[in-house]
Amino acid sequence: MKRYVAAQVRTSRPAQAKQSDVARESVHPVDRHVGQQIRIRRMQSNVSLGDLGAGIGVSLQQVQKYESGKNRVSASMLYELANCLKIPVSRFFEGLPDPETTQGQQFITEIDEKIAYISTAEGRRLIDDVLLLSPRVRSRVVALVSSIVDEEMEEQKPVGSSAGS
Repeated sequence: MKRYVAAQVRTSRPAQAKQSDVARESVHPVDRHVGQQIRIRRMQSNVSLGDLGAGIGVSLQQVQKYESGKNRVSASMLYELANCLKIPVSRFFEGLPDPETTQGQQFITEIDEKIAYISTAEGRRLIDDVLLLSPRVRSRVVALVSSIVDEEMEEQKPVGSSAGS
């Protein structure tokens, strides 16, 4: 009987390993959002990954994992991060919808995509450059971009779906 049990344990390990791999690959949207907020606040404070890691007692690779959402950030670590960045802990949760709303998941995804773009070098450069423009020119840039988006959306519509056809 013991041999059967031992064999059964051995055959179940690969299944457990697969489950663990799947669990690691899927990042909860809130963990992703908090990680992106950490990255944004770190960049706003002009703090490097290494400096933040040293400030909270972890490696820069660990900070990268926090920022990507691959590793969840504990409450005490959020406190340390907030202390190091000199911001309130609540800043990491800004932009999250009320958990009781039904649209929460979709809203988080939309916010995360925007934050992810702003966190890229291209996104930061775009924002920095736009902020150098006068308010009047900024408005014109927004109108231009909106016009390009409308044109792109029109081109992506299936043939025969326009109202004028």
